[in-house]
Amino acid sequence: MGVAQAERVLKSRWRTASLAAGWAFPGDWPLREVDDVCAAMLDTADPDEALVRLGRARAEAGAGLDETLLDLAALHAVLDGDHGMVSPNIDALPARMLRLTASGWADVLTEEANDRGAEDPLTGLATRGYLRTRLAELYRETPTPDDHYALVLVGLDLTRATGWSRVVAMTLLSDVLRVVFDGGETLATVGPSVAAVLTRRDAALGRRISNLRVLAADRLAVDPHVRPTGPAKVWSEHLPATHHDVCALIAALAR
Repeated sequence: MGVAQAERVLKSRWRTASLAAGWAFPGDWPLREVDDVCAAMLDTADPDEALVRLGRARAEAGAGLDETLLDLAALHAVLDGDHGMVSPNIDALPARMLRLTASGWADVLTEEANDRGAEDPLTGLATRGYLRTRLAELYRETPTPDDHYALVLVGLDLTRATGWSRVVAMTLLSDVLRVVFDGGETLATVGPSVAAVLTRRDAALGRRISNLRVLAADRLAVDPHVRPTGPAKVWSEHLPATHHDVCALIAALAR
């Protein structure tokens, strides 16, 4: 089999595995960077740059980090398996493949910072300033917001991580928050290692906090460089009596 044919076969099997794993829009999957990665994987050349470019291209096309990594897991499963059915598994990804692709993906979000005045450029969550504004609205609406709302916090230990892994850890955490709290809650960054959810108090809140703790542990376990930032600390704070007090609380949590 010639080189060009081998690349076409790899691309076809990768696409099939990715679509079977849940890639949502088949027409968006083919990219020039996909071809570059196939060529690099079948060559003796270093595939690092091709993986970074793939991560960037996926982010620019609007793919989330989870979707991007699942697609990468499909490639790894094809490369690692025989010619039968394969089962993509993000947890089985080599740390270097995950790190390079996620780093490329995160770079795009950083570059879009100027277009996201109310959003944190790395995580896509609301900024601390937006959270304070949202809380001000609640305190104007009711004198006792704690009767109806809670502030759920989740924090990581970034002192045990460096460079790209700090970014990836918080990005993975933001994806987990969107999965668990998908009902219009305010999701925000509070500090470099802390994120917050302003959510209604209801019968499902305890279950959601438990789900957040479990899912965060699963996501952080995929890479040995990211894993030391966990386990994620998850807890709930009561809203103080005044807006001034809640802003002081947020400021303290941000340190």
